[in-house]
Amino acid sequence: MSEGPTYGFDTLQVHAGARPDPATGARQTPIYQTTAYVFRDADHAAALFNLQEVGYIYSRLTNPTVAVLAERIATLEGGVGGVCCSSGHAAQIMALFPLMGPGRNIVASTRLYGGTVTQFSQTIRRFGWSAKFVDFDDLDAVKAAIDDDTRAIFCEAIANPGGYITDLDAIAGVADAAGLPLIVDNTSATPYLCRPIDHGATLVVHSTTKYLTGNGTVTGGAIVDSGRFDWSASGKFPSLAEPEPAYHGLKFHETFGPLAFTFHGIAVGLRDLGMTMNPQAAHYTLMGIETLSLRMERHTENAVKVASWLETHPKVAAVTYAGLPSSPWHDRVARICPKGAGGLFTFALKDGYEACVKLVDSVNLFSHVANLGDTRSLIIHSASTTHRQLSEAQQVAAGAAPNVVRLSIGIEDADDLIADLDQALAKV
Repeated sequence: MSEGPTYGFDTLQVHAGARPDPATGARQTPIYQTTAYVFRDADHAAALFNLQEVGYIYSRLTNPTVAVLAERIATLEGGVGGVCCSSGHAAQIMALFPLMGPGRNIVASTRLYGGTVTQFSQTIRRFGWSAKFVDFDDLDAVKAAIDDDTRAIFCEAIANPGGYITDLDAIAGVADAAGLPLIVDNTSATPYLCRPIDHGATLVVHSTTKYLTGNGTVTGGAIVDSGRFDWSASGKFPSLAEPEPAYHGLKFHETFGPLAFTFHGIAVGLRDLGMTMNPQAAHYTLMGIETLSLRMERHTENAVKVASWLETHPKVAAVTYAGLPSSPWHDRVARICPKGAGGLFTFALKDGYEACVKLVDSVNLFSHVANLGDTRSLIIHSASTTHRQLSEAQQVAAGAAPNVVRLSIGIEDADDLIADLDQALAKV
């Protein structure tokens, strides 16, 4: 879209980044299913490889379909640029890649998706990185966990599985005081419900697999750069501030300014890690985003109805949904997620682990899958699946205790969802 009027979210989710195809006039963004691109001449090729000119070289790095998606997500998040990749987990590694080095650590919330806890507690150690897990409601503990080797602070805006809402303003204050970037996973909230950059985040990551695509068809990830962090101030981020040998000593921050992280993510991250999003996946996600606000409104509306009903059920011990007045995080909804608390939450059953298993096996309308953010309502017992690799103490800290079931509420008729849960609970 050309510069000029300031458009609303509903307009941007349809139009941002997209223009009629210059060759054919096609209105929908084409799937550019190509590996490579023809250079105009030798000088053009050299300029592209030297990062002196922006364009397309090879689809591991950039692709026109994927580029539209990156621009659209960045626009919706209020960032200056974005990089799309193959999955949400890939996005997390790519977000950390320019910041970290052997012996460096991150401070991460205890309330994270189980796969992220495993990635940060186990897998990143193979790179010589480490993570310290802290309750992000305890700001003193977050501050105490930061040391000279800390390079980032990481949390989820609306945490999976419990729907816990992080006080992003408070955590951003801690990050700013320490001179560290705050990375926020905004998968569960989406930019419709929460824009972490507005609350001080440096980088925003997504599993585009979830709500952004919304139809359970493809995997993908994205990193959005706020463009507001000074990568040269502290000397802690040499990949962005110091000469890059692979580009004849180019300094990314000095050369690209607010877009330093974005250019590094493409020119080094995608080049060397190769965690590329394919253009068909980008196409499905672009189509999904066109209805994001409509879907998130229904997800949230339905979640309020289902969570309110569950809270009164005699077999339910507790419901974690932040959209309920009884939630300890309810006061954060208006400030952090003013359009609602989303469609993800958990509830605990009084009869424990076996009751959860029986419930999951008894639903009809809910789908028992390891996913969230689909138009369909989904159910899973996290302790035996997505959080199975964690200790029970870690499960409890993450909001996935053995007696807890996670729901991802879809866009069906809420009364039908309640009826399905009612008949399933009757069998527990």
